[in-house]
Amino acid sequence: MPRPGTARSALQHRHFRVLFIGASLSNVGTWMQNFMLPAYLDLRTGSATFVGLLIFAQLGPMLFGSVPAGVLADRVNRTHLILGMQASMMAMSVVMGGLARWHAPVWTIFAAQLAIGIANTVQAPAFNASLPTLVPREDIGGAVSLNSAMINGSRIAGPSLAAFLGWVGVDLWQLFIINAATYAFVMIPLAKNHLPSVKGFNTAKSWRALTTGVGLARQRRVLLVLLRSMFIFSVVSLPYIGLFPSVARLNLGLAADSGSYKILYIVWGLGAFLGALSVGTVFSGASRPVLIRWSFQLFAVFLLLFAITGNFNIALPVAFMLGAVYFLLATAMMTELQHNLTDGERASIMPLWFMSFGGSIPIGNLVGGPIMDAVGARWVLAVGAIAASLNGALSDLGRLNDDDFLDGEPTSIPETGPSRLH
Repeated sequence: MPRPGTARSALQHRHFRVLFIGASLSNVGTWMQNFMLPAYLDLRTGSATFVGLLIFAQLGPMLFGSVPAGVLADRVNRTHLILGMQASMMAMSVVMGGLARWHAPVWTIFAAQLAIGIANTVQAPAFNASLPTLVPREDIGGAVSLNSAMINGSRIAGPSLAAFLGWVGVDLWQLFIINAATYAFVMIPLAKNHLPSVKGFNTAKSWRALTTGVGLARQRRVLLVLLRSMFIFSVVSLPYIGLFPSVARLNLGLAADSGSYKILYIVWGLGAFLGALSVGTVFSGASRPVLIRWSFQLFAVFLLLFAITGNFNIALPVAFMLGAVYFLLATAMMTELQHNLTDGERASIMPLWFMSFGGSIPIGNLVGGPIMDAVGARWVLAVGAIAASLNGALSDLGRLNDDDFLDGEPTSIPETGPSRLH
């Protein structure tokens, strides 16, 4: 049998394995669209500001709607909620295909992307609070690592498939229609195998239900430190992700529809995939507080190198390492967060994670886009590198006391035991 806590061990559980495979296939289509849409807008407008606004339309709802969505996840049938939102995103991807087909005004593309972002925000807490319940508690680290690797693996497969389909003659608008069809890979297995029913931790009434997660994070300091450091990291250090087409154009002279740009993005995505997977394989027995602390510093180094290089051949290995360290760090932080939650607490805390990680990234894009247009991309990335280094030093989990963690100590080696805990 595989060692508990590893990716192989998590895949032994059938319900998790089926949903993981379906989500992996669906995410390939999602990342085809996520990759092509900012590039399409950058080509149409030539503006990093507009690209930043598009990312805000996609991820901004997480900043404002994640907490109400988490309360909803504790009140309704999670399977039905996820199926409804998946169907909504499928429909809006078809609409997006029509808008691209007839070169509709830019504001209509923003509106369709906003609708997709809202639907994703509504279903995200329910899905990610339910995913760890499909494996035993000791295999949570492997499940989180696989989920992160799946997201980043589709970052590679999606753009690669989009490039291949474009080469054989598939138009941009048809890629969006193909993406709509891939939602079925999640909807069909979810309809056949419903998610487990978990009694929610959040039983507060009216507006107090919105603050339950905040209260828990303040009581268990490891949660507060992780959420705070991820928020700062997302806002100041991660704008380059949403603005990737603009960074490549300004720093390296690469057009968003060029083969070199696609290669650069895929190499970065490959690094992110391997970095996420390493948490559940190579580093599955490592001390996560130490892993998180050093990953912040390494990320700062590679982001600074990515900021100053203007040579494509140098940018490739730097982008690979930047992607690897970035998602090694994000996955290690997510794993530590999950290990410090019980089943019933997840729907209250995961919305705060989405606000800190996904929902706050558009803030950096909205600020960073106009700055890039005014003074170039290098200053934006350099400031992000400095902030990452300071953030890692100030958010060291090793400084916390044992009673700041759920089990009385920092988690380093996967736990064993029969209890169960995206």
